Amino acid sequence: MNYQEITDVMTEQTERPAANIEARVERKRQRAAGLAKSDKRRSQVRLEKLKRQYDSPAIRIKSESPLFADFLRDWLKITAPTIERTTHYSYESLIDARLDPFFRERGLRLNEIEPRHIRELHESIFKDGCTANTVIHYHALVRKALQYAVKNELILENAADKVDRPKKGKYLAGFYSKDELSLLFEITKEDSMSVVIQLAAYYGLRRSEVLGIRWSAIDFKRGSISINHKVTESKEPGIHRLYTEDKLKTKSSFRTLPLIPAVRELLLAHKKKQAYCRSKYKDSYCTDYLGYVCVDEKGRLFRPTYITDHFKLLLQRHSLRPIRFHDLRHSCATLLLSQGIPMKQIQDWLGHSTFSTTADIYSHLDYNSKLDSAAAIAAVFESEPDDLDDF
Repeated sequence: MNYQEITDVMTEQTERPAANIEARVERKRQRAAGLAKSDKRRSQVRLEKLKRQYDSPAIRIKSESPLFADFLRDWLKITAPTIERTTHYSYESLIDARLDPFFRERGLRLNEIEPRHIRELHESIFKDGCTANTVIHYHALVRKALQYAVKNELILENAADKVDRPKKGKYLAGFYSKDELSLLFEITKEDSMSVVIQLAAYYGLRRSEVLGIRWSAIDFKRGSISINHKVTESKEPGIHRLYTEDKLKTKSSFRTLPLIPAVRELLLAHKKKQAYCRSKYKDSYCTDYLGYVCVDEKGRLFRPTYITDHFKLLLQRHSLRPIRFHDLRHSCATLLLSQGIPMKQIQDWLGHSTFSTTADIYSHLDYNSKLDSAAAIAAVFESEPDDLDDF
């Protein structure tokens, strides 16, 4: 080994401990950094856990909860843009009639509603002589409101889900016979609402549909009438507001029907009467609803609630059997059934969205189909003796 080789070996042995020390220091530094990161992660996990714990629905619910009566009204305002105007009006009526007094009297807060309170509500409605169907309407509204509260983490569970609603009663529609309708037409022919009554009875129209009929929807040349518009009403503070819109209950509600000869004559006479009233009242005549058929003598569109109330008074005044205005629709369907019109055609005439809707309401009145069944079963037994002679 020469001098240079000996020098290199000595230098390597001298530098190795220093390199080892540096490596060990670097490893310790990295280990320390790793531990620090690990501690930071653990700390972050603990912090998030604490946040979830103290920001949970349970903690928030305990802090503050509104009176349920107030919450119902707030919920109705929030959901108003997402529901039909008539639905909003009916919800508001239910809250005003029973829900607000019931829950406000008990001072119950949203987070205090329990299944027993829902059952007590049911019992109170039944005690007032209402039907199971009425209870179902109230139950459905309360459940919807509570479900909104659950979804928005205002409460943990829906108390209404733990209460069985009563079974829906079978609805038996009221109706007038042919003779009763003829009498109704006769005694109301001079009444301002005569055209409203007859249109509803001949075509089985809903109240909003008959009020929505415009002259532009009647084609006297082709002999047709189109149902494509409606008039509804909503209660606002201190006033009742009318709404006119090209929006019906379902797509099936839009329909074009033949112009019945008797209705054609009725409408032509009514059109002349409108022109006469406009010339008679001159500037006092309302021109806001010139295109509408169902207006009073001064051109004002009939309000839906007026139709209901005035119809009831008409029946009382003339000692006629009481039915609702909507029962004119049922009377139309019943007369069609009595003439052997198939249920599917009645569905189209009334504008029901599904066949089952028509069948559920009117199947018990379909006597003609029962006659066919009776004839079929009778034919089976009448043929039996001949068959038995072969044995």
